[in-house]
Formats: sequence, structure tokens, C-alpha cells
Amino acid sequence: MPSTILSVESLSLRYGRVLALDGVTLSADSGEILSLLGPSGSGKSTLLRLIAGVEHPSSGRIVLNGAEVAGVRTFVEPERRRVGMVFQDYALFPHLTVRANVAFGLTGWKRADATRAVEAMLDRVDLSRYADSYPHMLSGGERQRVALARALAPNPQILLMDEPFSSLDGRLRDQVRQQTIDLLRESQTTTILVTHDPREAVRVADRIALLRTGRLVQCGTPEELYTRPATRFAASMFSEINELSGICRNGRIDTPLGSFAAPHLSENAPCSVCIRPQHLRIAGCQTDICARVLRSEFLGEMDHVVLSVPGLQTPITVRTSGRARLAPGDAAYLEVHPHDVLVVSHDEA
Repeated sequence: MPSTILSVESLSLRYGRVLALDGVTLSADSGEILSLLGPSGSGKSTLLRLIAGVEHPSSGRIVLNGAEVAGVRTFVEPERRRVGMVFQDYALFPHLTVRANVAFGLTGWKRADATRAVEAMLDRVDLSRYADSYPHMLSGGERQRVALARALAPNPQILLMDEPFSSLDGRLRDQVRQQTIDLLRESQTTTILVTHDPREAVRVADRIALLRTGRLVQCGTPEELYTRPATRFAASMFSEINELSGICRNGRIDTPLGSFAAPHLSENAPCSVCIRPQHLRIAGCQTDICARVLRSEFLGEMDHVVLSVPGLQTPITVRTSGRARLAPGDAAYLEVHPHDVLVVSHDEA
């Protein structure tokens, strides 16, 4: 059974009047990859710095492998936390060789043990042949692997990664990311990975902690956040949504796209109905929902269709699998499956 390696309890950080992190509570299990996801200013990197020991929390506490490292009366210095860190810009020392960069974090080790650890780690990241090279002689992907090897060489309790793939482009980013995740899975390294890219979080994480304005919005598996978002913000984070507003009456909300169950909402509560464009379908026959095509864009494997619907002030979008072959002004009949509809309270943002 996995054990809890990291516990963050009611953690807050205030800079003067600015509350950068507001009462965040979450945990990470042994060998788990937990992604901190959110837009700029959501508190992701702030939380990472608190775990690393670069910042002192204003309140709350942090427990690593059963030992409190930050709290009301406790603060363990970063070098004593056994936490590895991979920065966005890798932070390699340009005047040191690859071998010396990886060995940098092994201060205090016996020389023979450090040498063995460095050589083993360079072999694991397939960089042995570059051991005597300098960072400027390497590609972006190779520099990223040096940074990873340096962070993993001391065998940290937990690895923290702050937007580690953001400086890489296209296929190289996908390739390096997959190599990195494969290594972390193989070594069963507990990892906290910061990203602003929902697709990246879904691809790499066992669980996602979604942050907004310093608060934890929701934490769960990628499937849970996608299929059962707690708020409109959570729903919109993972794809474009069509949002309709209404009032819950008798456990349902009526909209121009249909009537949907809302048993979890109170009577007369303002509601938001969220439907992803790929979950609206253009029917092959007449239905109760008649729309008018405003424009249709060819996207290769699908069409992106924008339609007006009587009763809705804002156009809705549909993404079809295959060619819809619709032109502006055409009539289109829509259908939506109730299981694809997300209903949340209107005041949840």
C-alpha cells in the first residue's frame, strides 16, 4: 500500500496585503506524480517554494515523510529536507561539466560513493557519453536530462519540478516529457510537477491539484476533474465549454438545449450548465433543438461549427468528428446526451 510522503495542511503565505496562498490542504503518496495546475498567479510555484523550503509559510504546516519541516514552531532548512528541484531554466552551472553538475548535490558524500552515484545516474538518463561536456554544448532536451539527473542523484524524498518542459518545443517537448515520466515511474520517485498546460497535467499525473488565486479548487484523478468538475472554472480548464445559465427548480434546470437533472443543487439556486463542444452532436434527422449555422471551420479531423440557438444570447460551438459540410445560414438539428452535461452552482467560479 502506498504511504503518504507529503502532507500540506491549511498552508498560507502572505506578502503584505497579498495572500499568495490561502489555506491549501493536499497530500502526495509514495511514487505518485501530482501535478499542480492553474493559470499564472494561481499559487503553483509559491506552493512549490514552500515545500522546498525557499519560503516560510505564514500559517499551516508541511510534513515530509512523517516529519514536520515547516509549521508554527518548526522550519527545516532546504538542504536538510532531501528535496530535489528541477527549475524551468534548469539552472545548470555553465562552468562545470555535466559530470560535475550532477555531482554538485552530493556534497558530504564519500568520494567513491558520489562517483558511483553520478555514473549510475548519467547512465540512467543516457548521458554518459556527454559526461565531460559543458551545458552550452548540449541540446535543450539533453540539458533537461542533466538537471533531472542532478536532482535525482542524492536520492531525494520528493522531486519538485517547476514547468520543466516549457522551454522545449513541439515533438522534442513530447519526447523529453515521456522519457522523464518513464524514468520517474521506473524509479518510483514521488514528484510534484507544476504546469499551466491542462493537457500536460492529464498526460503525466496520477492526480491533479487545480489552483486558482491561491486556493485549491479541486484535487483528484485526471478523469475525475474532467468528468466531475467541482466548478465552472474546473470545467473550462480542460476544454472549451458552452455555458448556459438558469435556475434550479424541482431538481432540474431548463435550457434551450434541454432539461437536465440537478439533484445536488438547492431549490431556486442559480445554476450553470456546461457542455463541451465535442459533446454536442449534429443530428441526421429533425430534433427539438433547431439551430442556424453562423460559420463552419475545417480543422482536418473535425469541423468547428458556430451556431445560434433560439433563446440563447450567445452562440454555441460544436466540434464534429469528420466533415459536417455546413455553410453559414444552414439549419442544423442538435442532440445532447444528459450524461455529457455538467451542472454546477452559478456562484462556483
